[in-house]
Amino acid sequence: MSDDWQVGRKKASGLKKGRERAVLVGISKKSQPKELAQEYLDELEFLAMTAGADTVKTFIQKLDNPHPRTFIGDGKAHEIAEYVQENDIDLIIFDDDLTAKQTGILEEIFKRKIIDRSSLILDIFAARARTAQARTQVELAQMQYLLPRLRGLWTHLERQKGGIGMRGPGEMEIETDRRIVWDKISLLKKKLIKIDQQNKTQRNNRDQMIRVALVGYTNVGKSTIMNILSKSKVFAENKLFATLDTTVRKVVFGRMPFLLSDTVGFIRKLPHHLVASFKSTLDETRESDILMHVIDLAHPQYEDHINTVNETLVSLGVDNKPQILVFNKVDAYRNAAFDDLLETEVKEDILAELKENLSNQYRHPVIFVSALTKENINELRELMTVEIRKKYTDIYPYKVKSF
Repeated sequence: MSDDWQVGRKKASGLKKGRERAVLVGISKKSQPKELAQEYLDELEFLAMTAGADTVKTFIQKLDNPHPRTFIGDGKAHEIAEYVQENDIDLIIFDDDLTAKQTGILEEIFKRKIIDRSSLILDIFAARARTAQARTQVELAQMQYLLPRLRGLWTHLERQKGGIGMRGPGEMEIETDRRIVWDKISLLKKKLIKIDQQNKTQRNNRDQMIRVALVGYTNVGKSTIMNILSKSKVFAENKLFATLDTTVRKVVFGRMPFLLSDTVGFIRKLPHHLVASFKSTLDETRESDILMHVIDLAHPQYEDHINTVNETLVSLGVDNKPQILVFNKVDAYRNAAFDDLLETEVKEDILAELKENLSNQYRHPVIFVSALTKENINELRELMTVEIRKKYTDIYPYKVKSF
């Protein structure tokens, strides 16, 4: 977010340069397993690491509903405050969105910077946005995140002595800020519409080719697979949201051309305003003919990741498209799941049974690969060739004869 739009707050935003010491805070409802809350915090820790913070400790508070003032309750808040003071903590990160009121109260208790999951993700997005489209989308999401929190940013007026003469200017400042943000949101939306029209024109100008879109949870290896299949150099890194901008490459298998696109990864608890802001980026997914859903087989909660991605695909209205389920990191899965003394033949039988079960469960073609070691990449190409040829036969039958 540019400094011109830091309304109602001091000139400071996001994580400062250098590593910060952070504690993570989440709540666990009685109806959900404690392990699930811990897993959310593990993911939050990965987000914090990506943004530039080192997690020192995590706190989980059992609550059916967040406390209206302190989110975690006064007792837990003061317990964390004591730990923060004693261990030189710079930052407290909450796993759920906080209201402006909660943030203000917690900052008074902790005497430290407070951010929530949405602002942390926005910080990462802002650092990784490269194109004009991505930067505009991030700024729009920041404005939409800021708007309902404006009143809390002006609570410093309440601390000044003497109410007479202070109410008017305070309200005027808030209303002025609100109009500024609304105007900025309107401007950014118009800018995105223009960018979207330009992108649509570019897509329409492409030759009649089948489009394949890589989708999946963040950090599952989509960009690495993109690089292998397209023989290009798309940025890939072992961090969350390494890819924000949609990348499209023309790929040819044999004599059969098609377009392959890499898209932003999904994540649990992804703020809805981020999904809305990245509508233009996700249009590549909407206009694709085949989805390659990449999954980290080695992750213990990969089924939850599949569900998260599928829910997002449903919200985008593309869940009815043909899919290829690409279970990546099969080498890491073997190392984690199998004992060294287990015979190779037994391991392969177990993997074959797992593959068949997954295919029956999700009703899509399934393949196990390793982008790191390039295991089964040729088999992936063969499977893609079959599925892409089917699509060409349906949509552009006259082209199939030339392949």
